[in-house]
Amino acid sequence: MIQLTGKRRRAAAALGAVSAGLLVLSGCDKPTPLATVTVGTESVDTEAACYNDGKAIKESLIQGCLNKKTGPTIEVSADDKVRFGVEPEVAENGWTLFIGGQQAEPEPYHKTYRSIPGSAFFSTAMGEATSTAQVSVVETTGKKLTGIWHFTLKKS
Repeated sequence: MIQLTGKRRRAAAALGAVSAGLLVLSGCDKPTPLATVTVGTESVDTEAACYNDGKAIKESLIQGCLNKKTGPTIEVSADDKVRFGVEPEVAENGWTLFIGGQQAEPEPYHKTYRSIPGSAFFSTAMGEATSTAQVSVVETTGKKLTGIWHFTLKKS
């Protein structure tokens, strides 16, 4: 029988715990890339609501995914700059913004961040100003959508 000193016993236990932790983590799905929204000093980020490991999302799922009302909320005033950020791999493919489930710009953007005035998100419809805006960051590869992240901008 092998006799271990207290110090070696603790080291062996630590090594066993690390090994068990790695085994548990290896069974987990790879996390999706993050998208971030920053207003002033406040930031929120989220993983994708729909993501197919960089491959095109099935056409039959896209509209349902764009209409999801999930994602973190951040307060925005009309005078604020709203900064959107994505990970480099998303920027390489290209990304665009959707507001209320509708594409808000024609061409994909290929940098990791951009700033847009807060006033752009709160339109006036029939005399009433909207108080929230559902904004989605949508990753594209050519004509295919490959990732969708949702945020709610709340007018402050």
